[in-house]
Amino acid sequence: MQPLIPGQYFHIYNRANGSETLFLNSDNYRFFLRKYQKHIHLIAETFCYCLMPNHFHLLVHFKDEEVLKNLPNFKEDGSVSDFLSKQFSNLFSSYSQAFNKQQNRMGSLFMKPFKRKIVSEEGYLKKLIHYIHVNPVEANLVNNPDDWKFSSYASIINENRINIIAYFSDLDNFKYAHTQPTSLSGIDLL
Repeated sequence: MQPLIPGQYFHIYNRANGSETLFLNSDNYRFFLRKYQKHIHLIAETFCYCLMPNHFHLLVHFKDEEVLKNLPNFKEDGSVSDFLSKQFSNLFSSYSQAFNKQQNRMGSLFMKPFKRKIVSEEGYLKKLIHYIHVNPVEANLVNNPDDWKFSSYASIINENRINIIAYFSDLDNFKYAHTQPTSLSGIDLL
């Protein structure tokens, strides 16, 4: 399994066990995002994300090793890679425990281990941003990426996140690219 590496971009993704659903209602999505903020915000910048009923995609850029080692919950005797993985494990565990309690269910909610892929090429990063945002359209949940409430698409536009939009030259091209199907991106669906 690919170790998580400080200072690198990663596509992090996972799905529910079997045919289960991760998010049953808006409150579930929002709760996951709050837990995400708590566990991941300190260790990584989130470039984009999309939460789907039975899976999710995250594109993150991990902070540098020195920054991570100075965080209060980093244990000096541990590796940085293990620390990054532990933060994601804490996210998934805390969400699963709350979901299981709410739904009166038992057992693992997420597939283990969570999937991760290093993103080292700018072209692939651009394709991944597109793929993540168009995922709900490809799944026939909405007609346009901005109609899906549980992705970063609208916030990237509304907050004018130039660092992401710049991969598509400008805002108009960012929007246009997201009207195209993911089959053009060369990324397999989860």
